[in-house]
Amino acid sequence: MGKEIKNLIIIGSGPAGLTAAIYSARANLNPLIIEGSTPGGQLINTSLVENWPGEKSIMGPQLMIKMKEHAQSLDAEFLSESVTKVDFSKKPFTIWTDRDKELQAHAIIVATGATPKKLGVPGEDEYWGKGVTTCAVCDGAFYKDKKVVVIGGGDTAMEDASFLKRFTKDVTVIQIMDKLTASHAMQQRVLNDPDITVLYNSTVSEFRGDGSHLTEITITDQKSQEQTKMTVNGVFLAIGMKPNTAPFQGQLDLDKWGFVKVENHTKTSVDGVFAAGDVEDFRYRQAVTAAGAGCMAALDAERYLEQIKQNS
Repeated sequence: MGKEIKNLIIIGSGPAGLTAAIYSARANLNPLIIEGSTPGGQLINTSLVENWPGEKSIMGPQLMIKMKEHAQSLDAEFLSESVTKVDFSKKPFTIWTDRDKELQAHAIIVATGATPKKLGVPGEDEYWGKGVTTCAVCDGAFYKDKKVVVIGGGDTAMEDASFLKRFTKDVTVIQIMDKLTASHAMQQRVLNDPDITVLYNSTVSEFRGDGSHLTEITITDQKSQEQTKMTVNGVFLAIGMKPNTAPFQGQLDLDKWGFVKVENHTKTSVDGVFAAGDVEDFRYRQAVTAAGAGCMAALDAERYLEQIKQNS
């Protein structure tokens, strides 16, 4: 008896992966979802979510549990392992997990997401989601009339600083270099705003709080090494995202930042392999856009599987 070949394996269990699971399960594709090291994706580490349609306010982990339960109710299969290696050079595709499991499938959806780059300093992990975050669009409204800091000097940092001005007039940008790296237009928007202060040659070297929320940061001058303390309510890291694409290097076309390249919506460089969510989206990075991409990937995978069935 030969090895079982799955119709569809979905790698990742954030909003993109779980939405793909729901759609593909409804299409009777019997998907297998490999959850990865962080089941539920980035929303597991998010407190309140207030921009998910139909949910005025819901805890991030609760939303992901509801999405997983939805997929399970449709008989989607879940595997609590991580993918370490893939072979997309021949069909059926082969995947290996961190528990030495070898799996095969006719189609793959890559929805492994991206990991926010961190500073790696004391207190950062302790106050992650408790005042330290990476998404101004998601969390900015929680900081109305509060003191906030944006760390970074690129376009994302400038966009975040400008966006946060909608809620507070006390915004500080901390840039490690002696100049901003954002586009000229984005720089001018920030530099010409009297309510936004820019600190150059500086970095945050420690986060402190009362145990439940961030209250203070330590800023270190990169030249003099002089340290100063600043009382803050929220810090937004805008120093980039690292796509979780290590297993796919040499297997799929990636851009210079490591994101999966997609064409015609969710198709990758390998026929039968699709990508959805933050693993391919370096611009929007929203749960709802990831979910939409997961839907598209599932529909694309369904059409692909139907085609190979007709041609066999």
